[in-house]
Amino acid sequence: MAPLLHDVLHAAHLLSLPDIYIRLRRVLDNPGYTVAEVATVIDKDPALTLRLLRIVNSSLYSFAARVDTVSRAVALLGTQQIHDLVLATSIALTFKGMAVHLMDMQRFWRRSVYCAAACRLLAGRAKTGEPERLFVAGLLHDIGHLLMYQAIPDLAQQALVRARAESLPVHVVERALLGFDYATVGGELMRLWEVPESLVESVRCHLEPEHARHFPVETALVHLGALLARAEHEEGPPDQEPLPVASRVWLATGLAPEDCTALHEAIGRDFEAIMDFFS
Repeated sequence: MAPLLHDVLHAAHLLSLPDIYIRLRRVLDNPGYTVAEVATVIDKDPALTLRLLRIVNSSLYSFAARVDTVSRAVALLGTQQIHDLVLATSIALTFKGMAVHLMDMQRFWRRSVYCAAACRLLAGRAKTGEPERLFVAGLLHDIGHLLMYQAIPDLAQQALVRARAESLPVHVVERALLGFDYATVGGELMRLWEVPESLVESVRCHLEPEHARHFPVETALVHLGALLARAEHEEGPPDQEPLPVASRVWLATGLAPEDCTALHEAIGRDFEAIMDFFS
């Protein structure tokens, strides 16, 4: 392992997800768990309970009747979707207080949340059956940059400056300068946190989805969501401009460019709603 990558991953070891998520995962890892046990774990965290019920009762789901209890939310959404929503909330809280002086954190989270909203709707359009997991993957696709700006801020900034000057994607410059890129770092963080393997691979391989071996559809959707997010936030530097979408992404997902155009307004609405939960 390259020394610089070792330094970045050392910073990753200092981060941990909230205890509430660890307890929830322990329950779900037991094949004999019950809905009541899942609800009990979440109920012990009033802030998480409130945030979860706000999400479930939002326009993202549009249930006919108001959902007033966690047990009802679990029954309606299922334990996998509840796990993924708790994971997304936990990760947002983990990084919320991170001080990154060289990065515009507001812009970072707006782009990440837009990608999450796009991935969720694209997953529904592609009928993958896992829109919440794709939501988490989209939210995390750029998380490696936060670790890099913590562990090696000067070099991370140098890569960004060079990418701007040479009109190159930042990950290309990172590989040349550092020997790795932000997607590799993000994938390693996901592996360290022992999240579902589909999240690990889709974060690690979203820049080049053809490298995904086990979850090519999920990875292709994150790749596409990331491009839509960058196109929407085109006020950024050249490294954030959209990259060409490989034809295999359309083949893997069954989507077409027209689907992205059709979803644009809905992505914008969900983005604004989701930003409220992560503020």
